[in-house]
Amino acid sequence: MLNVPVFRLFIYSCCLVSYVALERDFNIPAIAKYFNTKGRYEEVNPYLREDIFAVNTSSVLSPSDQCEARYLTAIVRHGTRYPTTRDIQEMQKLYGIILHNATGEESWLQEIQTQWRMWYSEDMDGRLVQKGVDDLKHLAVRLSKTFPGLVSEEKLRGGFIEFITSSKHRCVNSTLAFKAGLTGLWGIKDMDFALEVNDSLMRFFAECPRLVQDVDKSPSAVQEVNKFKEGPEMRKVQQKIADRLGVSNNLITYNKAEAAFYFCAYEFAIKAVNSPWCQLFDEDDAKVMEYASDLREFWKRGHGHDINSKASCGLFQHVFSQLDQAAMTNRQADASTPLAATVQVGHADTLLPLLTLLGFFKDREPLTSANYAQHSRRSFRTSHMMPYAANLLFVLYDCGIGDPKLQLLLNEKPVTFPGLTQQRASMPRYQDVKDHYNSLLQDCDFTAECQLKAPTDA
Repeated sequence: MLNVPVFRLFIYSCCLVSYVALERDFNIPAIAKYFNTKGRYEEVNPYLREDIFAVNTSSVLSPSDQCEARYLTAIVRHGTRYPTTRDIQEMQKLYGIILHNATGEESWLQEIQTQWRMWYSEDMDGRLVQKGVDDLKHLAVRLSKTFPGLVSEEKLRGGFIEFITSSKHRCVNSTLAFKAGLTGLWGIKDMDFALEVNDSLMRFFAECPRLVQDVDKSPSAVQEVNKFKEGPEMRKVQQKIADRLGVSNNLITYNKAEAAFYFCAYEFAIKAVNSPWCQLFDEDDAKVMEYASDLREFWKRGHGHDINSKASCGLFQHVFSQLDQAAMTNRQADASTPLAATVQVGHADTLLPLLTLLGFFKDREPLTSANYAQHSRRSFRTSHMMPYAANLLFVLYDCGIGDPKLQLLLNEKPVTFPGLTQQRASMPRYQDVKDHYNSLLQDCDFTAECQLKAPTDA
């Protein structure tokens, strides 16, 4: 059993506003739907604003009365967190510019200068906030309502639900929060439940030498991102921010514009506040900021480079190994009670490569610095697919004929496996899914894919 200091879940609770106590009609920033990976889960599923425990049961019904959910794998991003140290440093610099250089007379700017106080500190460094704890608690309760035969008190007490997490504190604490959601729901106080820290599965991106060298540490791998940051769309946004603040243009770099955007996003995600910082952006500005972030995710973790997705093949194969085991166990009449659910908590960098490997969100043309306008209706939008607490659910159904089916849900909404076009593609035969991804299941080897290539001779 991992010994984790649970107090970290609440370390900055003095600075937070209780999310549960907020009124239903709290003010949502007009640009909230463009917050990319800094967005709230409720913006992806707006019905949760009315009832955080609501479940759209019609979207997860079995394909027939003869089908029963037998096994669930949930791959979950951690909940809402504080900014990282690097981002906080940029936010502090921007705040200093506003205090000492801004000359604008707008009321929202006066509010920032006279009433708002910098409360972010570098020691927060990406830690889970109370809203993030609630994100995972609420998700746990919803999954127990959606799949009562799998996520149940009996299965939990019997040891048939396993928990795997990244070693990062925000993921460990998110896993603890998920478990607390279940134990609180059923009033379990006499048992504790182990979790497994496994970075090979949940932080594969940091353990893949080729990805680290060829993408993370290579400026050329993200050259399109850098070009867009210096391009006309971003320069226009920076100019507008400088004008609104009444400061010299050269004070508002891309990093300062991003810091301003983060102020708006984090104030809303953490405190549910429509901050005066949000007045620095109109919708056109927010779309540009969102595209810059999507460009970065596309080239660092998405379809931009083949290694981005291939690095996740170990996790991909682990998921299908568990599904295979569940499918095999369910066919054995004398089998002991099989594992019911696996909950694996990681990062946006865990989920996005896996979605990419599965073939999701691939636009006809790659995202570049030159085709911003062309991609106004792009499929690859992290604001839609990768909020805090984003999740990918694989649900195996036993239909009583020795022919299990597999359902895939993204953020609790059914999705169709890319490339599977047969009838009932939203819940295809499990064997059809395996056949479709056969080359990845058989030939995608993490060690081989992630091995550094030998330098070519001159």
